[in-house]
Amino acid sequence: MDTSTIVILDFGSQYTQLIARRIREFNVFSVVLPCTASLEEIRALKPLGLILSGGPSSVYDADAPAADPKMLEMGVPILGICYGLQFIVHHMGGRVSPSDKREYGHAVVSVVAETALFKDLPKSLAVWMSHGDKTEKLPPGFIETAETNHAVAGIADDKRRIWGVQFHPEVVHSKQGTALLSNFVLDICGAVADWTPEHFIQTTVEKIRAQVGDGHAICGLSGGVDSSVAAVLVAKAIGDRLTCIFVNNGVLRKDEFTQVQVAMREKLGLNVVAADASERFLTKLAGVTDPETKRKIIGNEFIEVFDQEASRILKDTGDAADVAWLVQGTLYPDVIESSSVKGPSQTIKSHHNVGGLPENMKLKLIEPLRDLFKDEVRRIGRDLGMPAEILERQPFPGPGLAVRILGEVTAERVAILQEADAIVVAEIKAAGLYRQIWQSFAVLLPVKSVGVMGDQRTYANTCAVRAVTSEDGMTADWVPLPYEVLKTISSRIVNEVRGINRVVYDITSKPPGTIEWE
Repeated sequence: MDTSTIVILDFGSQYTQLIARRIREFNVFSVVLPCTASLEEIRALKPLGLILSGGPSSVYDADAPAADPKMLEMGVPILGICYGLQFIVHHMGGRVSPSDKREYGHAVVSVVAETALFKDLPKSLAVWMSHGDKTEKLPPGFIETAETNHAVAGIADDKRRIWGVQFHPEVVHSKQGTALLSNFVLDICGAVADWTPEHFIQTTVEKIRAQVGDGHAICGLSGGVDSSVAAVLVAKAIGDRLTCIFVNNGVLRKDEFTQVQVAMREKLGLNVVAADASERFLTKLAGVTDPETKRKIIGNEFIEVFDQEASRILKDTGDAADVAWLVQGTLYPDVIESSSVKGPSQTIKSHHNVGGLPENMKLKLIEPLRDLFKDEVRRIGRDLGMPAEILERQPFPGPGLAVRILGEVTAERVAILQEADAIVVAEIKAAGLYRQIWQSFAVLLPVKSVGVMGDQRTYANTCAVRAVTSEDGMTADWVPLPYEVLKTISSRIVNEVRGINRVVYDITSKPPGTIEWE
């Protein structure tokens, strides 16, 4: 690596990649490793600093993450966050114990000692807490640098260049969190701000070329931002040895199968093969109502289609033996909600990109965007010269409308939701709100209610409208859409979509809900 690097060790926090995100905002390269990474793996990256993330465990538990405490003796600056602080205390001669006053959510921290970590920060900090343990005894050589009314909130050993905070500076709720991380990364570690989208593109293209060699690759293209940027990156690396396959899985948006093909070929110049497998997917989904089962089925069917299409495409070229790579636009929120591949974080739900892959899959994966957030991907796309109409498209789930149809997915129910969803998107765009909203869409509920149309009784489906704002999909707030917009959406859906007679608006944030309903 020819640039400054900060290594983040993941102890299972849902916010670990937010730390990486904040560091990248300083144009400093950061990489996340599992807390179980060996000293050799960490040293191989030549880090200027080490950050220990938060996590759900207690350091004194028998099944606490098995991290090597010798990392604390590496000689580089270290910052422990939440569980990371407790790991430092526990393994350097202090004591951590259960707290009588657990702290979750907003809190006020008082800075009680001068330290480089709190340079130019106010003496009172509004922060975000999430812990049930406390530091009862400091390790030798450490001083307390911050506190709340109930617990030690900061520690430091300036001589050994080790710091810790009990709160989460990486989340937006910690008002001076970015300044604190800047103090650590830029001042204490001395990192140089030389990691940019251009640098990411260059190193990623080189890596893909080395991975693929003289082989070929296929890309699972959806037409969304993620797969489109992934495809352009890979095409930049291997040229016409990339074939993009766009699959009609039967649960796309209205007219999407045709529109995406045109955009990808004419706007991006990609080699696109379209495969209409809608009947196949809908047959597999018949009678299925469990959300996880839907996701697994769609994930498995995608890979089966890709396998078949790849074999057919390469058979035609006579180079079938060389085709070994599948490109996917997986992002980090997909990964962290599906399973922990970099630490012991909790599974929220599986995603087709990462949770539905069969064990005997014939294609090896290329996931160039796997450690990035959506806004970072859009920055990469802009630097690749991609058109705004593609980059500004709202996220669309891999399993498509299947996870927006609660209950069984049938061709009839898909058609109903397609019409309702098209109205939601059209009216959001007409109101000039599309680019301000992270996602806006319709959901078809397995709920029927009595209505009246033209003096006649109806008994039809309920449609929920969902619109949220977010930075990266990890958290989200519902959008207070103008009443006139909601009124128009409701009126159009009820009048134009046969099969829906009631519209409701979802005002749930993430957490406690998720953005999608399934």
